[in-house]
Amino acid sequence: MIKKILVANRGEIAVRIVRACGEMGIKSAAIYTDADRHALHVKKADEAYNVGPDPVGGYLNAHRIVNLAVATGCDALHPGYGFLSENPQLAEVCARRGIIFIGPSAQAIKSMGDKVEARTTMMKAGIPVVPGSDGSLKDLKEAVKLAQKIGYPVMLKATSGGGGRGIRRCNSEDELRRAYERVVSEATKAFGRADVFMEKAVVNPRHIEVQILGDRQGNVVHLFERDCSIQRRHQKLVEVAPSPQLSEEQRQYVCGLAVRAARAANYENAGTVEFLFDQEGNFYFMEMNTRLQVEHTITEQITGIDIVQEQIRIAEGQPLSFRQEDVQRRGYAIQFRINAEDPKNDFLPSYGRITRYYSPGGPGVRTDAAIYTGYDFPPHYDSMCAKLIVWALTWEKAIARGRRALLDMGVHGIKTTKPFHLEILRNPDFQQGRFDTGFIEQHPELINYSVRRPPADLAVAISAAIVAHHGL
Repeated sequence: MIKKILVANRGEIAVRIVRACGEMGIKSAAIYTDADRHALHVKKADEAYNVGPDPVGGYLNAHRIVNLAVATGCDALHPGYGFLSENPQLAEVCARRGIIFIGPSAQAIKSMGDKVEARTTMMKAGIPVVPGSDGSLKDLKEAVKLAQKIGYPVMLKATSGGGGRGIRRCNSEDELRRAYERVVSEATKAFGRADVFMEKAVVNPRHIEVQILGDRQGNVVHLFERDCSIQRRHQKLVEVAPSPQLSEEQRQYVCGLAVRAARAANYENAGTVEFLFDQEGNFYFMEMNTRLQVEHTITEQITGIDIVQEQIRIAEGQPLSFRQEDVQRRGYAIQFRINAEDPKNDFLPSYGRITRYYSPGGPGVRTDAAIYTGYDFPPHYDSMCAKLIVWALTWEKAIARGRRALLDMGVHGIKTTKPFHLEILRNPDFQQGRFDTGFIEQHPELINYSVRRPPADLAVAISAAIVAHHGL
């Protein structure tokens, strides 16, 4: 049994893992760089260790992190998401040093991390994939020839890509010629490999992903799907579970595909199989994320299953604590990524001191955050400062609860995407469950909104109430 876990991450996901450890009676050890000395995950963990002055590099040195786990008496390591979570080297180093890696095997990470190999594996398993190149492209000449064959628009993607990086849509040969070297450069800088491949662009699809769990005994289950179609520049903004756009027949079909995909990859632990769902009702395998997802929260809300705790049990060698028929979904959950960005200024990052922070509450409201009043939000990392999750029995009530919770939330001192999310909830298409990956571009008014102020008579009433309360 695992007694102490090194949390090899930062921010809200590190806090999330620490909380799971606390409920299971497992000690937690955090790591931090100088820039994160006052971070919330450092305050919440049982122990915390400095990994150097480099704000980012401290979280990316696999050997140093595993050595620290050994030296501090940890018997397991949880990578969270981002950083080294999908780097097979971390899993390999853990195995060599006798540290339990809470995630899939290094081989699964490697094979599913290579998008070309993942496509090949899925095709062999009979899972539909988007038409495209059989392997990485040799050069621009081959890319142009293939694009002429499958037809524009096409997508250029980094073979080792992820997180929306190393992707370009090309609507013509001219755009393809301009984008090719740029994607190669991005792939090299972000993932250390210059390999890129091509797929036929599925125009304005729905982005549907399925949460799966697999144990060492060969059991694989799905925890239903999430709809992650609300995106900007391939970055997810709002996620929903289950998708209000799928019929029950479509839901069972895509969840079945995900289980088959996990079995084909000999997958163990938590993972997510991502699909594109086109306007004609076809599902296409896109990729498999071999880690905990940012949006795992909404799956937990509709199923009642703690995915992080299940990850830990699987890593201990225990079988899944439930069967597929035991997994029931109830209601709808929505997650809003509260990013430190200014939506009225092209989503420019906004960093600095958080002068006041109010976390929303009430029935069906959950906040996973890494901020607090007085915290200096650093410029070195991802801009997400909190995740607001709401749950309700119906889609309409989930939207209403989301609006109320967003209005309850207060983050002062920096700009956030909170007002942008409120605009999304006001949109009739979103309210009717009609949205795809082109939703943001189709609704420019979401960004060009005007600041809404209370009516004059309401403002007067509020002022009067304040004066009366203070006896002024």
